[in-house]
Amino acid sequence: MTRTPLAPAPAPEAASPVTNRLRTSLRAVAIVSCLPYITLKAAWISGSHLGIPAGSPLLDHRTSMAVANGASVLMDSAVVVIALLLTQAWGRRVPAWLLALPMWVATGLLLPIMTGYPLQLLVQALGGKTVNKGDVGRPFLDEWVFGVVYGGFILQGLALGTLFALYARDRWGHLWQGTLRELPDSPTAPALRAAAVAASLIALVPGTLHLLWAAGSTAGLNEGRIAERTSGSAVLEAVFALFVVVTAVAILVLAFRRDSALPLWAPLALAWGGSGATACWGGWMSIASLSDIDDIADQPTATMVLIYAVQMLVGTLVMTLGAYFLAERSATTRAAGPRA
Repeated sequence: MTRTPLAPAPAPEAASPVTNRLRTSLRAVAIVSCLPYITLKAAWISGSHLGIPAGSPLLDHRTSMAVANGASVLMDSAVVVIALLLTQAWGRRVPAWLLALPMWVATGLLLPIMTGYPLQLLVQALGGKTVNKGDVGRPFLDEWVFGVVYGGFILQGLALGTLFALYARDRWGHLWQGTLRELPDSPTAPALRAAAVAASLIALVPGTLHLLWAAGSTAGLNEGRIAERTSGSAVLEAVFALFVVVTAVAILVLAFRRDSALPLWAPLALAWGGSGATACWGGWMSIASLSDIDDIADQPTATMVLIYAVQMLVGTLVMTLGAYFLAERSATTRAAGPRA
């Protein structure tokens, strides 16, 4: 079968006034949506108990809480920097990895919230139970805090995601032109296939357990998580399982490159989002499991720790494979360009 040669990278076109206005509006949305979360965290660092009911376990470890809140403020402040980078001329000169890595982390942390929280609200509207820890033990946070924080995260995700899509189209869009059947033969294809199969097999471990937990199984969970189980938590487990499946399917589709008219951008986008959600939430839960926990019932089990670690492994491996694939495509683009 004849393969279509990869075209050289086109020169970036000047953005239309409509696109420029869209970028400006989305940048404003991304920045403004950070303010409620940053303000709330800053209030907690300064000693305020706004949104924290009396008896909350958050008040047990004030030093750890201050450190965690400080880190959260820095992470959300990074959204402001990324929004500026994606909409300013100097952002085009930033090294690819310096933008892609924090954007991948942001995508991974925001996607499950953007997916899971609306589904939880839907379950609640249909009569399901979605509660926080306060209903089965000591109160954790006032209910309004979740709406404010997660609502802000959803706006951040939508704004940043659209800005990044526009930026990536302009800067790297030539790398995912065409369909899977048009991909040129590559000497590294066998290695990519082997690594994709390995990642998919490893992904069976967290994917299966999250699916079992969504279905009601308590295997491997600690007593605290078992006591807190609701239809809302089942939705989250199903979302985590979904992202694991998406990650595995996307990298397999990309690696085996069947004679398909599927646009190349589709498996790349799914691998990007799925690997980020799988790895970054595995990392986030791992960090949470290492925090000060007084109640033995809330201590993570060995199974939970293992699942978080395997999620990080799978997501990072898929992200690395995708980065290598794009690096190879970029090298091919340069080779296909005009010679001096």
